[in-house]
Amino acid sequence: MKLYNSVGPNPQVVRTFMAERNIQLEMEEIDIMAGDNRKPDYLAINPAGQLPALLLDDGSILTEITVICEYLDETQPGASLMGDTPEARAQIRSWTRWADLNICEPLANGFRFAEGLPLFENRMRCIPEASDGLKACVQDKLTWLDGQLGDRPFLAGSDFSLADILLSTFLGFGEQVGQPLNRELETVSAWYDRCMARDSAKA
Repeated sequence: MKLYNSVGPNPQVVRTFMAERNIQLEMEEIDIMAGDNRKPDYLAINPAGQLPALLLDDGSILTEITVICEYLDETQPGASLMGDTPEARAQIRSWTRWADLNICEPLANGFRFAEGLPLFENRMRCIPEASDGLKACVQDKLTWLDGQLGDRPFLAGSDFSLADILLSTFLGFGEQVGQPLNRELETVSAWYDRCMARDSAKA
């Protein structure tokens, strides 16, 4: 297998997952700042032009980060980050989807439509007037999450999982692009610091 890698939070999610699971793969770097992901060579691999992408041994390609992580979790030896029971897997998938829809996507688009506009305006449809609202939605959901975590150390319970990797990675990206974590949200802040203190967060 080979992972097509780049800068950005999406590849970071997969690298963090791999580091946490001690998975090592061949990697090929794609320069998205130079727009190499929109050129014919890479579009032949992933017509959507997005990173990362995982080339499987049979020549097929996986392109969605949660799918890539689940595939690696199921096919590689070691302790699962997706849960050991149907109930645990359901909770982890539920929180992963919640984080993706409610935090990751609006956070990323809030960046693309504002600070990242010079990079993205010629690559995708951008809606600059939506940026402030998207960023506000992220803060609303983080406030809600702060009241829901309780004494759980991680999103889906006692075990660190894909849900924690996804959300903490995107919040870390937010810290770099003008959407810092509101430290008045003490429960979320404590959870975030636990995630970022792990060695895998530096992958």
